Amino acid sequence: MSQVNIGAVKDYLMGLQDHICQSLEKLDGGAQFREDAWERPGGGGGRSRVMAEGRVFEQGGVGFSHVFGQNLPPSATAHRPDLAGRHWQAMGVSLVIHPRNPYVPTSHANVRIFIAEKSGAEPIWWFGGGFDLTPYYGFVEDAQHWHRTAKAACDPFGPDVYAKYKKWCDEYFFLKHRNEPRGIGGLFYDDLNEGGFERCFGLMRSVGDHYLKAYLPIVEKRMDLTYGERERDFQLYRRGRYVEFNLVFDRGTLFGLQSGGRTESILMSLPPLVKWRYNWHPEPGTPEAKLYDVFLKPQDWVA
Repeated sequence: MSQVNIGAVKDYLMGLQDHICQSLEKLDGGAQFREDAWERPGGGGGRSRVMAEGRVFEQGGVGFSHVFGQNLPPSATAHRPDLAGRHWQAMGVSLVIHPRNPYVPTSHANVRIFIAEKSGAEPIWWFGGGFDLTPYYGFVEDAQHWHRTAKAACDPFGPDVYAKYKKWCDEYFFLKHRNEPRGIGGLFYDDLNEGGFERCFGLMRSVGDHYLKAYLPIVEKRMDLTYGERERDFQLYRRGRYVEFNLVFDRGTLFGLQSGGRTESILMSLPPLVKWRYNWHPEPGTPEAKLYDVFLKPQDWVA
């Protein structure tokens, strides 16, 4: 297995954060990201960047972190008992963008590496990440573009990679208590170390580099569409599903909180405004119902 070049990964991730923030600021045309550099008491730190009250983006967070620890939290060792007793480091870029216009989807992306080591043993490492899209009002051409770009990110690494990671994404970003997916999916992978470091790092870079190619054309197409109180109200209601997933199921959120991470950085993915209603259902035949009937049904958008 080829040697891990942690310096190269760090350089890439910090450059990716810069590129994504600059591109989103340019598209928004008004708001800018505010950066907070922070240190973790247990080791390491990061830089969190948040944009708020923009013309296009109501709130967005793009964070880089590189943290260390001596003992892994239960969220990590529960499914990997071989990690017990190892010191570890985790590094990644994670982002969530909440648009202002309900016709623009919320998007999420994450790319990361994890290493666990102990004296006298080979290090255990893997890459993880992906990106997914959460529309409020769906458009077939947007879903096709998103998934075709996701497939393009995976194709250089094998003919079956996209299908595998799409299925993983559909299964992972699923709210079991609602019996519904969070959105239209995309890519998700974890525990990746097959083929050695260079191949896995290459796949991580490809996923990171394709995020803006997938998201920005959709934003540009929908950000100036006219909307009213009805659409805004539905957007805030559906944002509640995003909050529920992040706080109940998301492994990154659980790992961050259990490992003593910086709470503000971990929870910057949450939307600024949200609504919940008791036992609400959309009227049949409405655009709101179409989200449930068409877009929240996993399907082959590439075809």
